[in-house]
Amino acid sequence: MKFVIIGGDAAGMSAASRAKRSRPEMEVIVLEQTEDVSYSACGMPYNIADADREMEDLVVRRADVFRQKQGIDLFTGYVVETIDRQNRTVSGTIGHNREPFRFVYDQLLIATGGRPILPDLPGFDLPGVVALKSLADGKRIKAYLKAQTVQKAVIIGMGYIGLEMAEALRERHIAVDMVKPGPDLLPWMPRELAGVVQAELAAHGVGLHAGHAVKAIEPADSAYTVVCEDKTLSADMVLVAIGIHPNSELAEAAGIELGPAHAIAVDRRLRTSDPSVFAAGDCADAVHVVTGEKTWIPLALRANRAGWAVADNVCGTPAELDGVAGTAVFKVFDLEVARSGLSIAEAERAGFDAVAVTIKSRSRAHAHPGARTIHVHIVGDRRSGRLLGAQMVGPEGVAHRINAVAVALHAKMTVATFAQTDLAYAPPFGPVWDPLLTAANQLLKKM
Repeated sequence: MKFVIIGGDAAGMSAASRAKRSRPEMEVIVLEQTEDVSYSACGMPYNIADADREMEDLVVRRADVFRQKQGIDLFTGYVVETIDRQNRTVSGTIGHNREPFRFVYDQLLIATGGRPILPDLPGFDLPGVVALKSLADGKRIKAYLKAQTVQKAVIIGMGYIGLEMAEALRERHIAVDMVKPGPDLLPWMPRELAGVVQAELAAHGVGLHAGHAVKAIEPADSAYTVVCEDKTLSADMVLVAIGIHPNSELAEAAGIELGPAHAIAVDRRLRTSDPSVFAAGDCADAVHVVTGEKTWIPLALRANRAGWAVADNVCGTPAELDGVAGTAVFKVFDLEVARSGLSIAEAERAGFDAVAVTIKSRSRAHAHPGARTIHVHIVGDRRSGRLLGAQMVGPEGVAHRINAVAVALHAKMTVATFAQTDLAYAPPFGPVWDPLLTAANQLLKKM
């Protein structure tokens, strides 16, 4: 059997490695358009923060290891341009010389990932205007910071990557302004919690300019001017961090069905509308465990897990994935910010009779030194009693607490059941009544 994989990052290499372990005799072919495979993309902002570290430190396993130790036919610099489903072939070109190639497959995995959204506006192609998604992007940013005198940066966008990069650039003593067209920082978060994050950014000198749509980026001497409708911001470097697109065009051109956000539609076994073609990673959709509906939430764990499931299915061991809860955590200077499940607005749009409460608690027992404030926002459904989601902000004790919510959402727990869970207690780690339990009990009263 020939198992061909398009894309050599998390989903692609997870699938390739697992398939080769399960069926050593299988011919596993990976076609990656860049020179980089198997690296920790989530670590890039923290690597950029340290001028002395090399971006290569984030490489988990080099291409030669996959080739020599695992027997995977890994081809880098191979750009797949066409999928011929009738003849079960993929074809494209190699490198700068654009030499043609063609491979026949029995089973195909599309793991083409996603790419940064770059608006079609003047100046977004200037050399000091960068985005961060791939290892090559990270290398480009570090090289730019080394070669240029960057005293001020403007970040367009205020999402996960933008906030992590604001901290990274401030670590390098670079002034940072952030700008976005929408009026709110973290619009999915209640204003009380978002206000805590906003205050943290302000305390570290990050300028926030919400409600200002960017119209162009213009060169200005050796720097840039970010032109908004009603103001301008100067910068030596501009980072565009307004989200990503799924790389689904190859699948769409082959007649494969797409789902939410134009991601490739897959079933729970990661099969596309063509039973011999799978899709996994940031290019593919998923089922939301709370709503039961299709969604597109590109996160690393899902990509790796989906790669494993594809390999199992290709190797004859049926595997299905339950779905995603959208669990995420990120760091903003001294704050941990986390979420899992639905916000109240998302719950209302999904048809739930949504109820929410916000509470303040402590990260440690009352009398234990070093206790810090934790803000918890929790959402439930009045009709069914189900827990629908939660969000948390605090200097400590947030990142791992959110996992309890994720487990509860996968188990479809009610708020009442969650309020009865036997969570661990010791004074250095939390009060007797864990902040999540306090929030659940308050939500029960409101429901």
